[in-house]
Amino acid sequence: MVNYNNKTFKPVSNTENGETSDETIFRYKQEGNLLTAEYSGGKINYGHLIGLVDEQGNIDMRYHQINDAGILMTGICNSKPEQLPNGKIRLHETWQWTSGDQSRGESVIEEQ
Repeated sequence: MVNYNNKTFKPVSNTENGETSDETIFRYKQEGNLLTAEYSGGKINYGHLIGLVDEQGNIDMRYHQINDAGILMTGICNSKPEQLPNGKIRLHETWQWTSGDQSRGESVIEEQ
C-alpha cells in the first residue's frame, strides 16, 4: 500500500470547473488505510478531505471546501497513483461536485 502520510501535494492541472490551482497546497495524513488532508490556497480558503486507500494506493475520497466567494462546496474524488522517476507520487484524479452544478472534472496533483 502507498503511504501518503506527511506528504504535500500541489495541482499541476485541473479542468476549468475545478477550484484548485498551482497555489493550492494539500497536506496529507494517513493511518492504516484512512487518509485525511487539509488544503488551502488560490480560490480555496480552507478544504478538508477524508478517504480510504486500497492496496494499490488508489484513494476513494470525499471533500468539502470553502472558496474565496464564501461558498461551501462538496464533492467526491477517485485518485490513482503514479510513481515518478524521481520517487515522488503523481495522483491522477477524477472528481464530481456534489454541490453546485454537480459537474465532473479531472485533475493531476504531484508530491512536493
